[in-house]
Amino acid sequence: MTTIETGLDRATLVGLYRTAVRIHAFDETYRAQMMSGKFAGMYYSPRGQEFAAASVAAHLRPTDYVVTTYRGLHDQIAKGVPLRDLWAEYLGRAAGTCRGKGGPMHVTSPKHGLMVTTGVVGSGLPIANGLALAAQMRGTDQVTVVNFGDGASNIGAFHESLNLASLWKLPVIFLCQNNKWAEYTSLAGGTTVANIADRAAAYSMRGLTVNGNDPVELYRAAGDAIERARGGDGPTLLEAVTYRFCGHYFGDQSEYIPAEELAAANAADPIPAFRARLIDEFGLSPADLDEIDRAAQEEVDDAAEWAFDQPLPDPSELTTDVYAEETSK
Repeated sequence: MTTIETGLDRATLVGLYRTAVRIHAFDETYRAQMMSGKFAGMYYSPRGQEFAAASVAAHLRPTDYVVTTYRGLHDQIAKGVPLRDLWAEYLGRAAGTCRGKGGPMHVTSPKHGLMVTTGVVGSGLPIANGLALAAQMRGTDQVTVVNFGDGASNIGAFHESLNLASLWKLPVIFLCQNNKWAEYTSLAGGTTVANIADRAAAYSMRGLTVNGNDPVELYRAAGDAIERARGGDGPTLLEAVTYRFCGHYFGDQSEYIPAEELAAANAADPIPAFRARLIDEFGLSPADLDEIDRAAQEEVDDAAEWAFDQPLPDPSELTTDVYAEETSK
């Protein structure tokens, strides 16, 4: 069934839902296993922000680039990194995308276009400019999407990167996933503008604020931004307004978030909301969506089981992928 209201066909709508539930299943399973004590480590959940990744990545080609942050599981999955590879890397196994040396905060998989996951706030933006400049110099039509939070828009690298990208008309989309919280500081507590995208005007750049929890609205806005970048019309600052359901890091109890605010955000969970739309507005059957849910969980369970069976990195990995050879004294 093709919808008149959105102009999106059934396959696209189902694809957005499938990507979101794969992200959700991975995140829920990973956090559950951490809570059970099966393993330990740092983890930054993207729960609540699934469509901020799915609706944008749906437009990207395998050869396009993505840069993301330590809260990047959703961007990594949406860009196409296999779940087995991700689980192995998150668990520090040799079969991971970085042979277990990156972990959740530094996942990289260039063959899937996931170029950088950075743990330094704001640092991905100038890296994205470099990737976009390389594509521009090669004469390809590759685009780069760089993901960051609202807090990063107050970092110097944000402003420097927007200025340079606009000056050189780089094929880059600056995607601010505005989840309303910069670590423990609310948006209003650290930022004076109502919308992050308003800052684009200072750099003669196109800026747009959309509902990041509405997969259709974001899909259409992202498609336009990516098409413009691919066609040589330069960068866009795209702000996807969403919400962070979990604390800043795994174990953070979110006491600083007003209870009523968090409850309202959870009540508006974008995944069940979109599922209801697919059934009520777009004519999909609950049984079909149940099968997508089941398949996603099965894939996640398979990836987790496989990853736990993989070996840890050999100690020799400590001296590989470095810029200088070890010398004896």
